[in-house]
Amino acid sequence: MKLNIRVNLLISLIVIALIFFCSFSFLKLPPKPDDDGIKLIIPTFLGNEERNYYGNIAPESLDIIWKTTLGCGKTVFPNKDQEVRDMCGAGWTGQALLIEDQGELYLIQGAYDYNLRKIKAKTGEVVWKYPYDDVIKSTGCVWVNPNRTKDDPDKIVIFQGSRRGFKVPLHEKYIFSYRAISFRTGKELWRYNSVYGGSFSRDVDGTALIVDDTIFLGLETGDFVKLNPNPDSAQIIDSYKQPVEFFKQALYTKEDIQAHRRNVVIESAPSLLDNFVFITSGAGYLYKYDRNSGQIDIQFKTGSDMDGSPIITREKKVLISIEKEYIPGKGGAMLIDPTKHKDSCVVWFYPTGDKHFVSWYGGIIGSCAINDRYISENENSLAAFVGIDGYLYVVENELTNPYDLVKGPCDKTLYPQPQEIFKYETGPSISTPIFTKDRLIVLTYEGLYMFGYDKNCNFSLLEKNTNIRGEATPIIHYGRLFVASRDGNLYCLGKVIKN
Repeated sequence: MKLNIRVNLLISLIVIALIFFCSFSFLKLPPKPDDDGIKLIIPTFLGNEERNYYGNIAPESLDIIWKTTLGCGKTVFPNKDQEVRDMCGAGWTGQALLIEDQGELYLIQGAYDYNLRKIKAKTGEVVWKYPYDDVIKSTGCVWVNPNRTKDDPDKIVIFQGSRRGFKVPLHEKYIFSYRAISFRTGKELWRYNSVYGGSFSRDVDGTALIVDDTIFLGLETGDFVKLNPNPDSAQIIDSYKQPVEFFKQALYTKEDIQAHRRNVVIESAPSLLDNFVFITSGAGYLYKYDRNSGQIDIQFKTGSDMDGSPIITREKKVLISIEKEYIPGKGGAMLIDPTKHKDSCVVWFYPTGDKHFVSWYGGIIGSCAINDRYISENENSLAAFVGIDGYLYVVENELTNPYDLVKGPCDKTLYPQPQEIFKYETGPSISTPIFTKDRLIVLTYEGLYMFGYDKNCNFSLLEKNTNIRGEATPIIHYGRLFVASRDGNLYCLGKVIKN
């Protein structure tokens, strides 16, 4: 009897040990692909519906593993002189997408040479190129069609925008600056007409939010639209296959058009919080769209141009970036509590310095980054952003001093200010920094920086690569960093293992 008890006890201990080992191994190993062999690792700008994921493990160093030429292209700038410029590489937002298909990793990268590329992540080899009519500035997004079989060539679809077309007149009937492309073949599946309205632009620089079977997208026309992503539902109109449009609403007023001199473009990516879609507009608003009622309301008005995307924090707050334009006060970062009335929803505001750089005068053009996806419950929630003033800032999201008040964008209302953790002069940038649990990486016009930080929020510069510069946002994956530079190349960086 005692022997049986000992045997049973030994078996139980072995089973427990096996369960623990398997669980530990599962945490250490890369997650398995879905049953159809497809894994969307970075399928959209800033990684997910909340715009707060940048990849898993940062590189140990910034050595160049491979680089792929993206080339250059000509485009017309929307200024009074309609100046033609050459642009090289990829720019704002310019973040690569990362997809695993049948065991192989691929990048999707738009570029200034007008081409969308599918690239092997291991080697940098280009699989296919799809040509647009103008430079591609934005980040695309990916959707897996549930109505297609796993082996169907059009199972995975990329949705990508571009500028309106080189020297194409603004009043042209059709400007197809948003398109659906087959991930596996590079074939066009549909194209969407960006209809002329109150804005001076018909580009699509924003990234879509895809929820179930619906695309939510802001256009540079100033319109917020809902589209059917499914190419099988698209209709032939005037010889072009075009998607079904569910909903369309202008996110500006006649007064906004006049006050902003027709600069009411939407360049941001919508975010999802519970059943609400949040989006920022060039007309100076943070909007909230209710998916149940179909109603869209103003959550908060800053009055300034807002190009950065709304970021959702672990406390279900919305973090926005504000440019210094059309406002008497400073631009900066602002945290919003969407459960409160628009007159009392500001949790904190952090102003950045005024500085004239290119066509900007201060504030933040890119989006803010947060570390919420990489920390435990009891660790500090941090936000990072780079201003046009040339500084990288890191602040504490959940800690403010009620007596430390600053004037807001209107230069009148006082708001609490978050605790500053770290400040470093990196040079101006419109890129979005990226976090991991112990790294912070940012691309600026003066170089690529990698900082380390510990649980006590002590930051230090680990490495700087001054040869890689620009405005695109990087991604990371198992010790590799992928980023497009304005020198005309896409880079894969990490620690080079020498024999």
